Amino acid sequence: MRTEIKTKEKVVLTLRKHWFTLIEPLIWFLLFLTLSLITFKTAYGIFCHIGTALTIIWFTYKFMDRQTNIWVVTNLRIIDEYGVFSVNSKESPLDKINNVSYHQPFIGRVFGYGDVQIQTAAEMGSTTHKMVEKPRLLKDTITKCQDQYRQSQIQEQALQFAGTIDGRQNPKSSIADELTKLHDLKVKGILSEDEFDQLKKRMLSQY
Repeated sequence: MRTEIKTKEKVVLTLRKHWFTLIEPLIWFLLFLTLSLITFKTAYGIFCHIGTALTIIWFTYKFMDRQTNIWVVTNLRIIDEYGVFSVNSKESPLDKINNVSYHQPFIGRVFGYGDVQIQTAAEMGSTTHKMVEKPRLLKDTITKCQDQYRQSQIQEQALQFAGTIDGRQNPKSSIADELTKLHDLKVKGILSEDEFDQLKKRMLSQY
Protein backbone atom coordinates (compact mmCIF):
# COMPACT_ATOMS: atom_id res chain seq x y z
CA MET A 1 0.00 0.00 0.00
CA ARG A 2 1.29 3.41 -1.01
CA THR A 3 -0.96 5.56 1.20
CA GLU A 4 0.58 6.62 4.49
CA ILE A 5 -1.15 5.28 7.59
CA LYS A 6 -2.17 7.82 10.22
CA THR A 7 -1.38 7.71 13.91
CA LYS A 8 -3.57 5.15 15.74
CA GLU A 9 -4.82 3.83 12.40
CA LYS A 10 -4.81 0.07 11.82
CA VAL A 11 -5.29 -1.85 8.58
CA VAL A 12 -8.15 -4.32 8.97
CA LEU A 13 -8.54 -5.71 5.44
CA THR A 14 -6.82 -5.48 2.05
CA LEU A 15 -8.44 -6.78 -1.15
CA ARG A 16 -7.63 -6.70 -4.86
CA LYS A 17 -9.47 -7.26 -8.12
CA HIS A 18 -10.39 -10.88 -8.68
CA TRP A 19 -8.03 -13.04 -10.72
CA PHE A 20 -10.85 -13.40 -13.28
CA THR A 21 -9.66 -10.05 -14.71
CA LEU A 22 -6.65 -11.95 -16.09
CA ILE A 23 -8.69 -14.59 -17.92
CA GLU A 24 -9.52 -12.61 -21.07
CA PRO A 25 -5.96 -11.50 -21.94
CA LEU A 26 -4.71 -15.00 -21.09
CA ILE A 27 -7.18 -16.61 -23.49
CA TRP A 28 -6.22 -14.23 -26.30
CA PHE A 29 -2.54 -14.88 -25.64
CA LEU A 30 -3.02 -18.65 -25.89
CA LEU A 31 -5.08 -18.20 -29.05
CA PHE A 32 -2.46 -16.09 -30.82
CA LEU A 33 0.32 -18.34 -29.56
CA THR A 34 -1.44 -21.37 -31.06
CA LEU A 35 -1.99 -19.54 -34.36
CA SER A 36 1.67 -18.48 -34.40
CA LEU A 37 2.79 -22.08 -34.09
CA ILE A 38 0.36 -23.21 -36.80
CA THR A 39 1.17 -20.40 -39.27
CA PHE A 40 4.87 -20.18 -38.40
CA LYS A 41 6.02 -20.75 -41.99
CA THR A 42 3.17 -18.98 -43.76
CA ALA A 43 2.65 -15.37 -44.85
CA TYR A 44 0.19 -14.86 -41.99
CA GLY A 45 2.71 -15.89 -39.35
CA ILE A 46 4.03 -12.36 -38.82
CA PHE A 47 0.55 -11.09 -37.90
CA CYS A 48 0.10 -13.86 -35.38
CA HIS A 49 3.52 -13.07 -33.89
CA ILE A 50 2.51 -9.43 -33.51
CA GLY A 51 -0.78 -10.49 -31.94
CA THR A 52 1.07 -12.73 -29.50
CA ALA A 53 3.40 -9.88 -28.51
CA LEU A 54 0.47 -7.48 -28.00
CA THR A 55 -1.45 -9.94 -25.84
CA ILE A 56 1.66 -10.47 -23.69
CA ILE A 57 1.80 -6.70 -23.13
CA TRP A 58 -1.94 -6.68 -22.41
CA PHE A 59 -1.65 -9.52 -19.89
CA THR A 60 1.33 -7.85 -18.20
CA TYR A 61 -0.62 -4.59 -17.87
CA LYS A 62 -3.67 -6.34 -16.39
CA PHE A 63 -1.44 -8.23 -13.96
CA MET A 64 0.20 -5.00 -12.79
CA ASP A 65 -3.21 -3.34 -12.57
CA ARG A 66 -4.41 -6.12 -10.27
CA GLN A 67 -1.35 -5.70 -8.06
CA THR A 68 -1.76 -1.93 -7.71
CA ASN A 69 -5.56 -1.67 -7.65
CA ILE A 70 -6.45 -2.40 -4.02
CA TRP A 71 -9.10 -1.58 -1.45
CA VAL A 72 -7.91 -1.12 2.12
CA VAL A 73 -10.26 -0.94 5.11
CA THR A 74 -8.87 0.61 8.29
CA ASN A 75 -10.44 1.53 11.61
CA LEU A 76 -10.81 5.11 10.30
CA ARG A 77 -11.43 5.03 6.54
CA ILE A 78 -11.58 3.14 3.27
CA ILE A 79 -8.68 3.66 0.86
CA ASP A 80 -9.07 2.96 -2.86
CA GLU A 81 -5.70 2.86 -4.62
CA TYR A 82 -5.30 2.40 -8.37
CA GLY A 83 -3.01 3.23 -11.27
CA VAL A 84 -0.24 1.35 -13.06
CA PHE A 85 1.78 4.27 -14.43
CA SER A 86 0.41 6.84 -11.99
CA VAL A 87 -0.55 6.77 -8.32
CA ASN A 88 -4.19 7.53 -7.55
CA SER A 89 -5.97 7.26 -4.23
CA LYS A 90 -9.49 7.95 -2.97
CA GLU A 91 -10.43 7.98 0.69
CA SER A 92 -13.83 7.62 2.35
CA PRO A 93 -13.98 8.28 6.12
CA LEU A 94 -16.10 5.71 7.92
CA ASP A 95 -18.38 8.38 9.38
CA LYS A 96 -19.19 9.68 5.87
CA ILE A 97 -20.38 6.32 4.50
CA ASN A 98 -24.15 6.05 4.35
CA ASN A 99 -24.61 2.61 2.81
CA VAL A 100 -22.61 -0.36 1.49
CA SER A 101 -24.06 -3.04 -0.80
CA TYR A 102 -22.72 -5.74 -3.09
CA HIS A 103 -23.90 -7.71 -6.10
CA GLN A 104 -22.72 -11.08 -7.37
CA PRO A 105 -23.88 -12.73 -10.60
CA PHE A 106 -24.23 -16.51 -10.60
CA ILE A 107 -20.69 -17.10 -11.86
CA GLY A 108 -19.47 -14.51 -9.36
CA ARG A 109 -20.96 -16.52 -6.51
CA VAL A 110 -19.22 -19.63 -7.80
CA PHE A 111 -15.78 -18.07 -8.13
CA GLY A 112 -16.04 -15.43 -5.39
CA TYR A 113 -16.14 -12.04 -7.08
CA GLY A 114 -18.67 -9.22 -7.48
CA ASP A 115 -19.32 -5.49 -7.44
CA VAL A 116 -19.40 -3.38 -4.27
CA GLN A 117 -21.26 -0.08 -4.14
CA ILE A 118 -20.36 2.50 -1.50
CA GLN A 119 -22.61 5.52 -0.94
CA THR A 120 -21.06 8.43 0.91
CA ALA A 121 -22.12 11.88 2.03
CA ALA A 122 -19.22 13.37 0.08
CA GLU A 123 -19.48 15.06 -3.33
CA MET A 124 -18.61 11.87 -5.23
CA GLY A 125 -21.83 10.28 -3.91
CA SER A 126 -22.00 6.63 -4.96
CA THR A 127 -19.00 4.64 -6.18
CA THR A 128 -19.15 1.12 -7.62
CA HIS A 129 -16.04 -1.05 -7.43
CA LYS A 130 -16.18 -3.84 -10.01
CA MET A 131 -14.70 -7.35 -10.01
CA VAL A 132 -13.78 -7.24 -6.32
CA GLU A 133 -12.58 -10.46 -4.74
CA LYS A 134 -14.67 -11.48 -1.70
CA PRO A 135 -17.24 -8.65 -2.04
CA ARG A 136 -19.31 -9.82 0.93
CA LEU A 137 -16.24 -9.79 3.16
CA LEU A 138 -15.48 -6.22 2.07
CA LYS A 139 -19.05 -5.11 2.78
CA ASP A 140 -19.22 -6.85 6.19
CA THR A 141 -15.80 -5.51 7.22
CA ILE A 142 -16.79 -1.93 6.38
CA THR A 143 -20.04 -2.29 8.36
CA LYS A 144 -18.21 -3.79 11.34
CA CYS A 145 -15.56 -1.05 11.33
CA GLN A 146 -18.30 1.59 11.13
CA ASP A 147 -19.99 0.18 14.24
CA GLN A 148 -16.69 0.04 16.12
CA TYR A 149 -15.88 3.60 15.03
CA ARG A 150 -19.23 4.91 16.28
CA GLN A 151 -18.77 3.12 19.60
CA SER A 152 -15.29 4.60 20.03
CA GLN A 153 -16.65 8.08 19.28
CA ILE A 154 -19.40 7.67 21.87
CA GLN A 155 -16.93 6.36 24.44
CA GLU A 156 -14.67 9.32 23.76
CA GLN A 157 -17.60 11.66 24.33
CA ALA A 158 -18.34 9.87 27.58
CA LEU A 159 -14.76 10.35 28.77
CA GLN A 160 -14.84 14.01 27.82
CA PHE A 161 -18.12 14.37 29.63
CA ALA A 162 -16.66 12.79 32.76
CA GLY A 163 -13.69 15.14 32.51
CA THR A 164 -16.06 18.09 32.25
CA ILE A 165 -17.74 17.07 35.47
CA ASP A 166 -14.45 16.66 37.32
CA GLY A 167 -12.96 19.92 36.04
CA ARG A 168 -16.11 22.01 36.14
CA GLN A 169 -15.39 23.07 32.56
CA ASN A 170 -19.06 23.89 31.87
CA PRO A 171 -20.42 25.66 34.95
CA LYS A 172 -23.14 27.56 33.03
CA SER A 173 -24.97 24.48 31.79
CA SER A 174 -27.97 23.46 33.87
CA ILE A 175 -27.85 20.32 35.93
CA ALA A 176 -30.93 19.04 34.10
CA ASP A 177 -29.11 19.21 30.75
CA GLU A 178 -26.07 17.44 32.14
CA LEU A 179 -28.18 14.71 33.71
CA THR A 180 -30.00 14.23 30.40
CA LYS A 181 -26.69 13.77 28.55
CA LEU A 182 -25.55 11.33 31.22
CA HIS A 183 -28.78 9.36 30.95
CA ASP A 184 -28.41 9.16 27.15
CA LEU A 185 -25.00 7.55 27.56
CA LYS A 186 -26.51 4.95 29.87
CA VAL A 187 -29.35 4.22 27.41
CA LYS A 188 -26.82 3.73 24.58
CA GLY A 189 -25.04 1.17 26.72
CA ILE A 190 -21.84 3.19 27.07
CA LEU A 191 -22.25 3.57 30.83
CA SER A 192 -23.28 0.81 33.19
CA GLU A 193 -25.81 1.42 35.97
CA ASP A 194 -23.01 1.72 38.55
CA GLU A 195 -21.00 4.12 36.37
CA PHE A 196 -24.13 6.20 35.82
CA ASP A 197 -24.80 6.42 39.57
CA GLN A 198 -21.19 7.35 40.34
CA LEU A 199 -21.08 10.11 37.72
CA LYS A 200 -24.50 11.35 38.81
CA LYS A 201 -23.37 11.64 42.45
CA ARG A 202 -20.14 13.33 41.34
CA MET A 203 -22.11 15.79 39.23
CA LEU A 204 -24.56 16.65 41.98
CA SER A 205 -21.70 17.30 44.38
CA GLN A 206 -20.23 19.83 41.93
CA TYR A 207 -23.36 22.01 41.85
